[in-house]
Amino acid sequence: MHCQYFLFPKAYRSARLLPSVQLLVRAQQKHMPEVIGIDHIYITVSNLERSEIFYDVVMKVLGFQKNKFQIDGEKHIQYYNRHFGYVLRPARSKDSHNPYAPGLHHFCLRVESEKEVRETARRLKEQNISVSEPKQYPEYAPDYFAVFLSDPDGLRLEVTDYRQERRQRHDDWENVEP
Repeated sequence: MHCQYFLFPKAYRSARLLPSVQLLVRAQQKHMPEVIGIDHIYITVSNLERSEIFYDVVMKVLGFQKNKFQIDGEKHIQYYNRHFGYVLRPARSKDSHNPYAPGLHHFCLRVESEKEVRETARRLKEQNISVSEPKQYPEYAPDYFAVFLSDPDGLRLEVTDYRQERRQRHDDWENVEP
């Protein structure tokens, strides 16, 4: 019966006849595994040494640490903090990154505040990393504040602040409407 719940438009989900279905869905969701973060992401790069120089600067500014390892004889470089790992590995193709082809469009990292976005941009510029001016992007959300940069292969990176909508979703998850 709860599968029918998802077939109703959102306006009908809060109708008087569905509270028991809503409670059933909520109860079942509580027993489902919850993804609590991103453990790691692998990025393929055309030139590991060139990318290492770039990411050494960017990830140091963002407070990441670094290690190196091999898998099947291939060098890998991992930048990590207490939340997740960002791993570089050699590409097996010479095709360049295209954010509008199937695959990753961009990767966004979140910092605590607008002040930290500004500080990130300032430090990157001091290290001669090309980065956009920190600014508000109201077309994304009223409090969306970010900077953008690209790695040597053209992968777009973003640093944004911890927006109010995200904070509320995190802090009041039990009351978020599906």
